[in-house]
Amino acid sequence: MENQHRLEDNNGSVIRDFKDQVILVTGGSRGIGKAITKAFAALGASCVINYRSDKTAAAELIEELDSDRHTSLQANIANPSQAEKLIQDVLARYGQIDVLINNAGMGSHHPIDEMNYADWQRHWQSILNLNLTAGSNLSYLVSQDMIKRKKGRIINVTSRGAFRGEPLQPAYGASKAAMNSLTQSLAYSLAPYQIFVGAVAPGFVETDMAKERLEGPRGDGIRSQSPMNRVAKPEEVAQAVILMASSPIWMTGGIFDVNGASYFRT
Repeated sequence: MENQHRLEDNNGSVIRDFKDQVILVTGGSRGIGKAITKAFAALGASCVINYRSDKTAAAELIEELDSDRHTSLQANIANPSQAEKLIQDVLARYGQIDVLINNAGMGSHHPIDEMNYADWQRHWQSILNLNLTAGSNLSYLVSQDMIKRKKGRIINVTSRGAFRGEPLQPAYGASKAAMNSLTQSLAYSLAPYQIFVGAVAPGFVETDMAKERLEGPRGDGIRSQSPMNRVAKPEEVAQAVILMASSPIWMTGGIFDVNGASYFRT
């Protein structure tokens, strides 16, 4: 049974063992976050699921994982005080955070030619608060302990939209581009402390957040963006996160594209 805690390459060599690792996943109860949580749990990690409001989904996932190693903690991480308490609570229970996955995020339809000024500001403020500032604050809070321990990993879930733009939800694209930039800034700053910082940038993923668009009149067009004529499964993004968490520290600052060849950046 020990092998279930190991990630192996094609030659069967052990890349990394997560058995003694504590993983904090924001937005960890649904969609991509749920898949990430399950992937790390299957490799032996102790997972902390952060959720904002869906207590039922978080409880169901903890029950599905079926181990007292895991826990769920409610916090609106867009609130700096709640973000700070979340990190304090995890450290109090586990004594360490080995990997922070900044996954929680939101998007909304707010094209510039359809919004009034007040609504434009509202969309930008709410999206940037969660998609950018919350991840920045959590990275700061987690890094303080990681600096002392001279080890740790921070992985940000960004988006293909950071590179190609998002005309129907520009604040979303801008927030993800900023997270990519933050990823590389922190990678440089934290490298002397042996702390890895990287990002995974998916395209469309089959989640509740994308369900309406995928099932609507634009669905076929979205799927056809990839030559595989589909969008990603959450589990595929989770595997990219696992690979990044398993990468040599020399790959710090890297951004993995996970978009099914639907967009190539230069």
